[in-house]
Amino acid sequence: MLRLNPEQLVFVTERHLATLTTLRADGSPHVVPVAFTWDADAGLARITARRGSVKVANARRRGPDGAPPRAAVCQVDGGRWLTLEGTLAVSEDPDEVADAVARHVRRYWPLDPEPDRVVLRLTPDKVMASTYMA
Repeated sequence: MLRLNPEQLVFVTERHLATLTTLRADGSPHVVPVAFTWDADAGLARITARRGSVKVANARRRGPDGAPPRAAVCQVDGGRWLTLEGTLAVSEDPDEVADAVARHVRRYWPLDPEPDRVVLRLTPDKVMASTYMA
């Protein structure tokens, strides 16, 4: 499980948006702004999304070898930045969705009720960061 250092942990609790990069079926990148939360105990980032979104479709697509899809979340604030790269999975479990919404509310803002909300779980195996947070 990937662990962030103290500076990185602070950075991922500050209120910043990030970008999520997933891959389309043709291999081209799909990059969108997202709000995400970091779960240090589980070593994963969570992003809420609508079930029918492109990012969710990309997260459901396995590679030719059956491997789970890969993705990256990148948060930037001036000269500080942090990228988490890893595998992406979709959860429709109501308890996990409720937990992800509650985490989102604590870090960002309240979300409108959305019956088609799912959770994207990014389990990183690589972190890159600016030298301020190395």
